[in-house]
Amino acid sequence: MSDSDPNQPSRFRRALGAVGRAALLPVRGASYLVRSGRAHQHFFLPVLNGALGDQLAARYDPRAIRMSFRRGGHDVAVADLRLSEPHQKTVVFVHGLMGDEHIWQTGFQDEPGSRRYGPRLAEEAHVRSLYLRFNSGLHLSENGRELSRLLTELVETYPDAVGALVLVGHSMGGLIIRSAGHYASLNEKLKIKKEESDINAGQVPSKDELFSDRVPDDPFLIFNSQFLINKASWLAHLRSIFLLGTPNDGSWLEQNSHLTARLLHRINLFPTRFLSKALNQRSNGIKDLRYSILVDEDWQDAHADDLTPPRTAVPPLPGVQYHILMGAWLHTSRPSALREYFGDGLVGQGSARGHATFGDEASLPAGANVRTAVFSQQHHGGLLTHPEVFQYLKQWA
Repeated sequence: MSDSDPNQPSRFRRALGAVGRAALLPVRGASYLVRSGRAHQHFFLPVLNGALGDQLAARYDPRAIRMSFRRGGHDVAVADLRLSEPHQKTVVFVHGLMGDEHIWQTGFQDEPGSRRYGPRLAEEAHVRSLYLRFNSGLHLSENGRELSRLLTELVETYPDAVGALVLVGHSMGGLIIRSAGHYASLNEKLKIKKEESDINAGQVPSKDELFSDRVPDDPFLIFNSQFLINKASWLAHLRSIFLLGTPNDGSWLEQNSHLTARLLHRINLFPTRFLSKALNQRSNGIKDLRYSILVDEDWQDAHADDLTPPRTAVPPLPGVQYHILMGAWLHTSRPSALREYFGDGLVGQGSARGHATFGDEASLPAGANVRTAVFSQQHHGGLLTHPEVFQYLKQWA
């Protein structure tokens, strides 16, 4: 088409149109920022809690998040979940650092009408999807104990509605799931010991002291069904745990942050002391990621800030299928050592595999099984939207 074509706008009009479009760019950019801000405003509190949540909780700040099930953007008490479908497989999704329940459901930049793992899994696999939100600035063990308490309340409130239980955790969420399993198993051992001591003392255990799924071999405890408690430990329902980009052996990023803070402090100049102090204001939840501290005793230890702090082993739970899903961010042309170290960009592959926890198959508890899947060219956040990750969840959940 030539410039003499009567249907073509004149050069003046084209130039005027270009100037107009350029003038509107700031307006369009501002509009995008406003829309993006509105879409992401629900992240403000989770981000604030991830950075300073321990300090908010310590001073009872109303902005401190309390762990709760979530529905429609609001906290929901367990009694208000109103679960009715009998013996339905229940999948509980646990977000990571500075996240919330929305990461499992939808995203601002997702295609219109698209849904993420939670809603899709509920529809296509006919499971019940439940979502949690928690204060990711608290110690991992504090959140682990609270998660165990909440899951116990869930199965006690709906003993007939909750069938097999599946837990899916992203990043820090996977560590909190593991910590919860540790504290639940401790509680179960304490209850069993108490039952045994009561039996030896000639006492018949009360209903609140028995597990509905545990019928002792001792003839003395072959009791009538009216004595069977209708409460059940959530461990009795647990079948599978999915760990997506979880730093099972610690985060290289936090390890480097800790080392930097120590070096700045040792230089002992006013600017370096100031920077070290500022860096150390990061939350307890972030600090625990250094070596994935899952029990209270480790962060309470006097040597918790040492370069090699104490770390209590938290082994896999017996009879539970573990699925370790990892991202490989760097291209395969990069050196393997580099790809292993950086992993999905935030969690190294060695840590995600959890050699200290899952590495030796011979040492796994009876019935525990571990499967590992690596998703190429996927970063840490990409594990939340990858089609192949969803198909894996759909197949194995």
